[in-house]
Amino acid sequence: MSRLEAKKPPLFISEPLTRDVVSQSLSLLSGILKSSYGPAGRLKQLHNGVGGCVCTTSQSSALLGHLSISQPVLRVLTASVQNHVSRFSDCGLFTAILCCGFIENFRSLNVAPFTVIKISKHLLSLCMDHLKSEACGCRVSVDFSSVEILVCLVRTILTSKPACMLNKTEVDHLTSLVLKAFIFTVPCHVETTAVLGKCVIIPVKGRRVVDSTVLPGLLMEAPEIKMGKPLAVKRTGSNMIKIALFSVSMSGDSFNPEEGTIAVHHGVSLEVSELNQLLNVGKQLVKDEVGLVVCQKVMHPSLKQYLKENGVMAVDRAGLSLMEPLGRVTGNRPAIASIHSLSPVCYGSLKDLCIESFASKHFLHLIPEDTVICSLILCNRSETAWDELNRVCETAEHVLQLTVKEPLALLGGGCTETHLASYIRHKSSSLPASTFKDLGCSQTQYQLVADGFCRALESVARSLRHDGEEILTDMVYGHCWFVPSGSPCVSKWSDLVSKCGCGMNGNTEDLSWSFLQGQSGSPVTQSCPKEPSVKVADLLTLDCFAAKCSGLQVALETANLILDLSCIIEDQN
Repeated sequence: MSRLEAKKPPLFISEPLTRDVVSQSLSLLSGILKSSYGPAGRLKQLHNGVGGCVCTTSQSSALLGHLSISQPVLRVLTASVQNHVSRFSDCGLFTAILCCGFIENFRSLNVAPFTVIKISKHLLSLCMDHLKSEACGCRVSVDFSSVEILVCLVRTILTSKPACMLNKTEVDHLTSLVLKAFIFTVPCHVETTAVLGKCVIIPVKGRRVVDSTVLPGLLMEAPEIKMGKPLAVKRTGSNMIKIALFSVSMSGDSFNPEEGTIAVHHGVSLEVSELNQLLNVGKQLVKDEVGLVVCQKVMHPSLKQYLKENGVMAVDRAGLSLMEPLGRVTGNRPAIASIHSLSPVCYGSLKDLCIESFASKHFLHLIPEDTVICSLILCNRSETAWDELNRVCETAEHVLQLTVKEPLALLGGGCTETHLASYIRHKSSSLPASTFKDLGCSQTQYQLVADGFCRALESVARSLRHDGEEILTDMVYGHCWFVPSGSPCVSKWSDLVSKCGCGMNGNTEDLSWSFLQGQSGSPVTQSCPKEPSVKVADLLTLDCFAAKCSGLQVALETANLILDLSCIIEDQN
């Protein structure tokens, strides 16, 4: 008989944010995230300590997915950021770093958490109102009649992850491919509501990045295809190729004992009966002039042979991930889920079918009449670099889709953060007394929280610095400027800085630069930061508007939730 242990009582942890272990864990996580941020971010190598896959990355989705976090407070933070990334794909590190900054700054204030939360929500509303106003100086409108802004968005994403190991030529090539792939997914004809298509990424590892290419339609790996032989496919009278797409197993062993029992008459073979049914399906497909049969699962060899003898190409083991794009590329027909009934309307159609060969792999290229599906053959030299590049390209596609819904972008390179901090400092210094009365706080309390809010924003901009650069902010636009480390002492900052972090402003005018200080924050601008009047760079550093706005909101809401925690109850059994 096994020994029984007495049940342990739950562990009560009151005021968790005051405990050293929580503070140290939060500081450690913040350090990991800050050191990973931006184009010069340091890579992290993650593994589970007992073997298995090693992940080298600086991307938030991979970092947070591989980190083992035991602190309940940090689990709340990481779960919130991961949920944001699952919805927007971008600005995960921004959200996490900003959230850590809010928590660290707010908890050190001698202000009640309830008051801090009310004031911070008011500050957030000021930020969001400013970002959504036409007068916002860190907002850029996206004109889809030109690709310049879209190029800037994609380039910013591609260059933000050093683990992709891309040079300028490769960045230019991939930027062009990602944009071309996105354009393929935009429908040409819209009746009521537009539904964007999908870019399917085909992995090719061990090849040069510049070997990557994009093709309209869908590529399906088909190792059984023999190169050199002409591809004879049966066509209909209208010169189209009819296709049948099956999601059900066609292996002949579809009966599952777990689903119940089946009565079989004496002398009847269940296997032979199943095979006869499959062959009857094959005869129906031949009669209906189907030229291509694709099965998500396994197809019986006898059925494949029968179809081949009758001029029908058969491909099995397509996999679940290809079923949705297959359905769209063949005319939005749902996959056939039963072998016992086939309707004439269940078939899709293709304009053409050909064979493509790439890096010793053979593919069937499904070419539709009118497609919103394309295939991006993505190459990189190593598996680690390819994995990071794959995540980055998926992020870029999602950001472009979000930009179609909301055609705006925000300035990157730390400029949006320092601009917002400058704006909040200006705004909070001129609020009427009625605002403090409505919030139930004093002006001093409001200014303390506003300063912590602004320092958290500025800490995100400072996180872009990894090599000892000095960071400046100007008193006109509120943008962020980086002075290279080891620069000589000069009387004019304009001799050392050529353009701001986002590339919007040059050093052609006296902008009254000052250091972006650590704890004290930057000085208050004399007036609201102006919208830049001169655009000096062809290639701006831009961030996704929807993702960054959501990240700002998620960061503050999560910080407020954690600040409001008075007790953690942990089961020890």
